[in-house]
Parts: sequence; structure tokens; C-alpha cells
Amino acid sequence: MANYSKKIMITGGAGFIGSHVVRLFVNKYPDYLIVNVDALTYAGNLENLRDVESKNNYVFEKADILDEPAIAALFEKYDFDGVIHLAAESHVDRSIKDPLAFVRTNVLGTVNLLNASKAHWKKTGMENKRFYHVSTDEVYGSLGETGFFTETTPYDPRSPYSASKASSDHFVSAYHHTYGLPTVMSNCSNNYGSHHFPEKLIPLMINNIVNNKPLPVYGKGDNVRDWLYVNDHATAIDTIFHNGKNGDSYNVGGFNEWKNIDIVHLLCSIMDKKLNRPAGESAKLITFVTDRPGHDHRYAIDATKLNSELGWKPSLQFEEGLEKTVDWYLANQEWVKNITSGEYQHYYEEQYKK
Repeated sequence: MANYSKKIMITGGAGFIGSHVVRLFVNKYPDYLIVNVDALTYAGNLENLRDVESKNNYVFEKADILDEPAIAALFEKYDFDGVIHLAAESHVDRSIKDPLAFVRTNVLGTVNLLNASKAHWKKTGMENKRFYHVSTDEVYGSLGETGFFTETTPYDPRSPYSASKASSDHFVSAYHHTYGLPTVMSNCSNNYGSHHFPEKLIPLMINNIVNNKPLPVYGKGDNVRDWLYVNDHATAIDTIFHNGKNGDSYNVGGFNEWKNIDIVHLLCSIMDKKLNRPAGESAKLITFVTDRPGHDHRYAIDATKLNSELGWKPSLQFEEGLEKTVDWYLANQEWVKNITSGEYQHYYEEQYKK
């Protein structure tokens, strides 16, 4: 093995956010060895990384973070200096149907990684090591019409997904305080961009507009989310991994709040232009469906700490990022077709029934 200055495990690196982080690190740091560890469940797709798979400093290892011997063996094989932990079950709707799957991956899987890191670094030394846990703003619960989530906002998870992520956050913090593990953590708002699994709001709407299918909107569509371009999230992860303070957490957001229904209308407008359809044509596909249980009303992230302490800020305005996203999906319809398997269609029909 070549002499690399750092050897980093990135878990969940074949997923949506993970693939962007892997790509950034592989290309930006040729002196780092980047080991992508992914179980390749339904949202993991190695097609996302075709452009870096032949790079000398990139390795893929298929492994489940729940497999203790496999993870321990990877630490022995590569002698990791850092872990960027992105592997997670992440879809709220799926967590409502199968909470235990989220407990296993998000809680037990995280603890397994923490144990493996602790055991290996206890032998090799904690100095210049880092365990970076990537989490979500959903752990904070729901906001009213005003206010923002900060790093000191009390946790108040409202779904099995957010409860599992809140638990994993607490374990990361506990391992820092109890065992002195050098950890850092971030909680990010909703991401959008290329390579996003089509069950999520924005790629789902783009794909359905292309195929003239109904655009399912929960409730009245008045739930508010803060949105961040996925490439900006990747640069935030890069910044925090290298410059964050051990034991600290950082909120990552775009200061960019939108109601779900307004995003859908904006997408319809963009898509009508891109597909040469009459204005308002795609909006006719909007279909309101029964709201999901425990649907948080509003999320809004205050990323001031990350900006003031580490100098990070988003690079794109939402409208610009959304147009880039639409262009990518329209140019990569083969990727979309490969993703939308029969199993996905069955899930879609079950989840979005009126």
C-alpha cells in the first residue's frame, strides 16, 4: 500500500451525500487513501462513483456497519486515521413502517463503529485521529413559525428516524466524554442535488413530471424545510473534518426555507421550460395525499457557528442549485431508470396512496 498521509473510512459512501463526500475527498486529497465502506442496500449505488472508481487513492469495501468482525478487520487492514460516518437509514416514511431497521443501522451500527475506532486507536494512539458523525436537523423536533435550531437546542425527535439519529448522536458524545474518543458531529438540513434516490421529494417530483405521473404532496404542502445543495454539504464536511473542535457539534444549513408546495410549484415551472411544455402544464399533476404521522411542521438551521468559527458558507442560491439539479436528472435518465426498480415502484404505490 502506498504511503498516504491519511487513511479515511467513509461509511455509506455509495449513497446520495456519501458519494459527493467521497468524490470531493478523492479528488481534493490525492495523498489520502479513501476507503468507501457501504453495504449497498437499496439506496447505495456504485454507479454514483464511476468517475473516481479507477483513482489510485480510492478503494471500495462492501461491508455492513453492523458486522463487528468485518469492521474490526477493516481497521486492522487499513489502520484508519479517520472515520466519516454517513451510513444510515434516512427516510422518515420507511422508519414509520419499520422502526427496528433504523435502530439497528443508526444506533447499533454507530456504536459498533465507535467501538471499533476506540479499540484500534487505543492501540495506535488517539492523537491526530477523528471520528466524524454526520447527523440531521430532525433530532431537534419541530419549530413554530419563527426561530432557528442552534447547537444548544434541546433534542426533541418526533419520528422513529429522528429518534434513532438522536440516539446515535448521544452515543457519539458519550464516547467522547467517557473514553476520550476524538469525535466531531454535524447536524444538517435537507439536501438536494444529483444522485439522489428518487423516493425523496425533489428527485421524486422531477421523475414524475418527466413521466407525467401524479406529484404526491403530503397534507396541504405547508411544511417548511431548510434546503442545502449537496455539494455545499460536502464542503462543510471537509471543513469540519479538518478544522472542527473535538467534542463539538456544528449545524449545517442554507438559511433557505421553503414550503414543500412552493418547491413543487417552482419545480413544475422549471420543468415546463426544460421540457417545452405550456406554462402550468406540470402543476396539473399535483395531488394532495394523506399527511404522514408526526410530520414536523418546520425546520430551520442556524449555521452561524460554522460560518463564524470555521468560515464555511453555502455557495449557491436555491433557484440556481435547483436548476442544476434538474439539468442533471434530465441528462441522466439512464441512471434514473436503473434506480427505479420494480421494488421501488411497489414501495411507491404503497406509500403514496390517497
